[in-house]
Amino acid sequence: MGRRMILPFERDPRFVTLRRGGTLTDADHHALALWAAKCTEHVLPFFEDARPGDDRPRRAILQARAWTRGEITMSESLAAAYGANKAARDLTGAARHAAHAAGQCAAVAHVAAHYLGAAAYAIKAARAAVPEEDAEEAGRRERRWQRARIPRRLRALVLDDQKLRNDLCWSVFG
Repeated sequence: MGRRMILPFERDPRFVTLRRGGTLTDADHHALALWAAKCTEHVLPFFEDARPGDDRPRRAILQARAWTRGEITMSESLAAAYGANKAARDLTGAARHAAHAAGQCAAVAHVAAHYLGAAAYAIKAARAAVPEEDAEEAGRRERRWQRARIPRRLRALVLDDQKLRNDLCWSVFG
């Protein structure tokens, strides 16, 4: 079996909910989903500029937020994730990465650890949206923007997870 991108082979109990034997509270699970939505929405224009008539990635973000409010089920949010990922299929560059960020964002309802995938794809989108010589700086700017918006109570957890999973996430977390 090949290496899975973004998610480690062994699940970190810090990102498994209490009812499933982990240590993650529902409130923190929701906070991670909302942070993933912010990160994704920040780069969504890259997709919408390329495909203005395709609302699947935006719908995935909206479904992730609706899930945090208890308005939809995890399965409904996950279905939106699949839609966003399908929207990415025939694209390249920033638009593709932004759509994948939306897919990861909506998948947080299913597996909390997907929150980091949304952030990683958003950084990849920011890097791909500029000329190659500016990509590193664009990635650093996006990473700073994201980190400034991490919920205070989750900051140490998220920064530690970025460090631990940086290699799985294309080394975008520096």
